[in-house]
Amino acid sequence: MSAGSLVLKAQKKVLRKSVTTTLKILSASSIEEQSNAVRDRILALPSFRQCRTVSCYLSMPSGELDTSSLVREILNLGKHLYVPKIDASSSGESKMNLLRIHDHADLDAIPKGLWGIPDPSDTWDGAPRQNALEEDLDLILVPGVAFDRSRSRLGHGKGYYDRFIASYTASGRPKPLLVALSLREQLLGVNEVPVGETDWEMDAIVTPDRIVDS
Repeated sequence: MSAGSLVLKAQKKVLRKSVTTTLKILSASSIEEQSNAVRDRILALPSFRQCRTVSCYLSMPSGELDTSSLVREILNLGKHLYVPKIDASSSGESKMNLLRIHDHADLDAIPKGLWGIPDPSDTWDGAPRQNALEEDLDLILVPGVAFDRSRSRLGHGKGYYDRFIASYTASGRPKPLLVALSLREQLLGVNEVPVGETDWEMDAIVTPDRIVDS
């Protein structure tokens, strides 16, 4: 790893720790209020209303914007919903797949996995779940630890979303619209999130108060 890469990694680690500390002390009522406001902004977006296939993460029990009501609205609207599934490989490097959730009963049956995050099985109704790589994906609602007004994103450090998007676009398909979901405390000033060559810029960041898209 080059000296520049080491510096970037260290910068990300410091910022990740700082923002995570802030998120841990947020009250449940604040997260609920902000999550509902972000949900309503997403539902009103023309790009969301027009899309047919959308990926949305299933949130952690605390310290993160709650997507539980948003994913239900996605299903209610008849859109194809894809959620993350982390798979470990024999080489030791895990990767993220986006698997389809079919209805509310399917969603409710997903067991909790690592960090209390719902972790879908690889099969549904006796057959393998549909993978987003098998269908054109219109929109990805992206989680993160921090974002800035330059539309940069700091993830949790595993690179799952960056690698998935790179793999998806390498197949020759258009890049899905990348829309980050952010609590107020996660949105920083211009160029405050350190980024590298493999970090994807968001097309928009939706907060309870505004949409950052330029």
